[in-house]
Formats: sequence, C-alpha cells, structure tokens
Amino acid sequence: MFSSFMVNAWIVGTIVAVVAGAVGFFVVTRGSSFAAHALPNGSFAGAAGAALIGIDTLIGLTAGCLLGALGIALLGRRGRHDVATALVLVLMLALGSLFLSLSSQYAPAVYSLLFGEILGIGSNELAPTAGLAGASVLGLAVLYRPLMLSSVLPEVAQARGIRDFSIELGFLVVVALTAAMTIPVVGTLLVFTLMIGAPATARSVTDTPARAMTLSVLIAVATVWAAITLSYNTDYPIGFFVGTISASCYLLGRLAGAHRRRPAGAPARAAAAAAAHIDSS
Repeated sequence: MFSSFMVNAWIVGTIVAVVAGAVGFFVVTRGSSFAAHALPNGSFAGAAGAALIGIDTLIGLTAGCLLGALGIALLGRRGRHDVATALVLVLMLALGSLFLSLSSQYAPAVYSLLFGEILGIGSNELAPTAGLAGASVLGLAVLYRPLMLSSVLPEVAQARGIRDFSIELGFLVVVALTAAMTIPVVGTLLVFTLMIGAPATARSVTDTPARAMTLSVLIAVATVWAAITLSYNTDYPIGFFVGTISASCYLLGRLAGAHRRRPAGAPARAAAAAAAHIDSS
C-alpha cells in the first residue's frame, strides 16, 4: 500500500482533499451545491472535445469547467441561479454527447473520468494537479474576506459595497478549478461528494467559520486516505468509498448536531462570531 507506485496516489489524494475541503466549505455555506454538481458534469464536454481533437483531457476538463462557471455567473446575474445552472449543465451535456458520438477511441477515458483512477495516476500528472490546486488556493485567498462576508452576512456585504456578481464569478472560477483538479481522482459522478460531504459534516457540528473550514479539510483528508486504503485492498472504485464514507460522516454529524444544546441566541452569536472572524483576518 505504501510501495513506490502508490506514492502518487497518496500525494494527489491529499492535495485534492485539502483543496476540496476548503473550497467546499464555501460551497455549502453559500448553498451552491447544485453548481458544484453541474460544473464537473459539464466539464465532461470539455474532456470529450479535447479527446476528439487530440489534446490532453485535463486541458479540456479545465476549459469546460471554466466556461461552465462563466455561463452560470452570466445567466444567473439577472435570473434564478438554479435555472441558469441547469441550463448550462444541459448545454454542456449535449455538447459532450455530440463530441462523444464523433469520437471512436474515448471509451476507456470516459470510464476513468466518470469513476476516477487515482491508483493509476502517473508522475506526469502531479505537476498539473499541483498547479490547479495552487490556482484554487490562490483564488480562495484573494477572495477570502469578501467571500466569507457575502456568504455568512450578505446584507453587511452589500452595505460595504461588495459586488455580488464579481464575488460569485470569482467563486465559481475557484470551484471550476477545484473540480477540474478533483475529477481525475474521484471521477465526475462523485467529485461534488468530496466538496459537499466533509463541509456539510463540519457545519453540522460547529457554527464557527474557521473551525468549520479546518474540520472540513481534516474530514476530507481522512475520507480520501480511508478510500485509498479500502480501494487498494478490495479493488473496488475509490469513488464508491468516497461517497459511502462521506454520507456516513454526514449522518453522524447530523446525529451529533441534533444532540447539541442550542440556546435561542445561538444563530445571532454565530453570525457575530463570523463577523468578528472576518474583521480580524
């Protein structure tokens, strides 16, 4: 399990988990789970198009995710966000279907993108993954304060002149980069699980933003490590274990949260704690 050919799996898995856990915190806090689901599935068109013209599918994945993020941000600017997300998803899936029909050598790549191939990641994929991770972390760092404020205290954010469209577009770009980085590891069908399961679990047990984000990262890393171990020993897809472990963690988190004593003033204190955290950053 710790042999030389597994080193890449542990490195990439850890990178993906850390970034997905951090970005996923904002996905859950902002109620953007549908977008986190749509962008990876929409990126399928970019990967299929890249395979059709003979370039690296990771380039196509990234381009597809970024175009999807731009489309959601623009269409949702003056309309319902969920409708815009659904329209972009439908369009990208339609394009992906067209590109697949024009390609005759895409079947193995399709399977790996759908379900992930972390145990088969080569050394040449480390640098692109690290690059996308770095871009995601940098984008999150730049947006952190206004993004946190607009996520937990939107009225205060508007009063301070924070532009909703700029923050939303920047955030969707970060989600797109994270999705493009994560797809080769856990697959298109379950990439949003890694960005939703750990953060949702963390939010169930704590209301403090900094604590919730840290716990989200830790749960995501533990989930990926456990999934790699189980996948290696059973030969079952890593996506199956990521999904199962994430769902189990969330269930346990909800049960723990249900037993917490929440005084009447807890929501107000949570918002005040978030504001204090933002101002001290």
